Amino acid sequence: MRTIDLRGQQLSPADMLAAVPRAAQARAEALQTATRIVEDVRAHGESALRDQAARFDKVTDHAIRVPAEHIAEAMASVDPAVRTALENAIERVRRGSLAQVPAPQTTDIGPGARILQRWQPIHRAGVYIPGGKAALASSVVMNVVPAQVAGVSSIALASPPQAQHGGRVHPTILAAAALLGIDEIYAIGGAGAIGAFAYGVASLGLDPVDVVSGPGNNYVASAKRAVAGVVGTDSEAGATEILIVADQAADATLIAADLISQAEHDEQASAVLVTDSTELAERASTAVAKLAASTAHRDRVAAALGGPQSAIVLVDDRAMATAFSNAYAPEHLELHLADAADAASAFTSAGAIFVGDQTPVSLGDYMAGSNHVLPTGGQARYAAGLGAYTFLRPQQVIEYNHEALARARADVVALANAEALPAHGDAVEARFPEPTV
Repeated sequence: MRTIDLRGQQLSPADMLAAVPRAAQARAEALQTATRIVEDVRAHGESALRDQAARFDKVTDHAIRVPAEHIAEAMASVDPAVRTALENAIERVRRGSLAQVPAPQTTDIGPGARILQRWQPIHRAGVYIPGGKAALASSVVMNVVPAQVAGVSSIALASPPQAQHGGRVHPTILAAAALLGIDEIYAIGGAGAIGAFAYGVASLGLDPVDVVSGPGNNYVASAKRAVAGVVGTDSEAGATEILIVADQAADATLIAADLISQAEHDEQASAVLVTDSTELAERASTAVAKLAASTAHRDRVAAALGGPQSAIVLVDDRAMATAFSNAYAPEHLELHLADAADAASAFTSAGAIFVGDQTPVSLGDYMAGSNHVLPTGGQARYAAGLGAYTFLRPQQVIEYNHEALARARADVVALANAEALPAHGDAVEARFPEPTV
């Protein structure tokens, strides 16, 4: 990993972002490609999906809508330890998601005037589960459980067909879906799946959804942008990111292990360490080189850590480290600080914050009870990770009686006339006809 020394400089947030650039060009190219793929699915439906499966997944003549027997076979063959882990993850994520459903609230504006604030679930969700470099069965849990907690009544799932499994969806993904009672499953990968969810595919019995969610590569994230406005989407969860803020006393080996754990996802993954300790920076650099050489996906890790999106960043002090992190707005933020619990409140922009060196991102990926589908590319400045709220629509229900409307009558008419919209005022006045003599 390269080291960038920002000490002794007065830097704006834009300057900090420029120091460790994200793969903007790759995202721009992905958007063009993803848009073409989505439009192809919109125009040609199942035919386009089969062409894409042959081109990208090396699969032909497969069952795009997964038969019930494939799901049953996957459930019967799943490793018992994996099943137990999935069941435990389901229970933890369900508990974490329940806190994300607000209770209805009624506000009395005045006598006879009230507003009910409620959160209505969408009717139908489409969840995408990656299956390329890694078949993310855990993402089934992270997507389906919040939707179920929110009260979504119809959930469809898509994941790429796997050549090594005869064109079927990965069996562990099917088993996870079965544990959650999901039986509408499609063997569709990447941007094509997002397009299929948005526009539907009649020949497959796939109806359009209201919200699309799920992680994926830059093409999946870009496809969500291409269908925005047609359906709701969660944040554009593209190539993964980890930023670690650490002090002098931090354990360099743990830092290296956590950086590598995210770098193994994808060659475009971002891994950043921010510290005010040159000594820790040196120890971490050595530890990263040692551990990366022996990890299973060493080539992928080397590409990610050697890319311009990854670096060790030296800063003057904690304040500068905090400012850098908040400007960067990482998907995952780890705090390896002696006072991590107290310091956490100052870090305001991150998809999820992992406090202390015993709370690695890997825990959040599987068993923390939090959600691992999080905003990337700096979107954590304004976007939230996936949760039950992703599948809820806040809705106000307004109820006034005649007397309450009478108290607001003059103000409505005054504002309507001021805005040159007299019919607005007339609509209120129509409820107060002059008495006939």
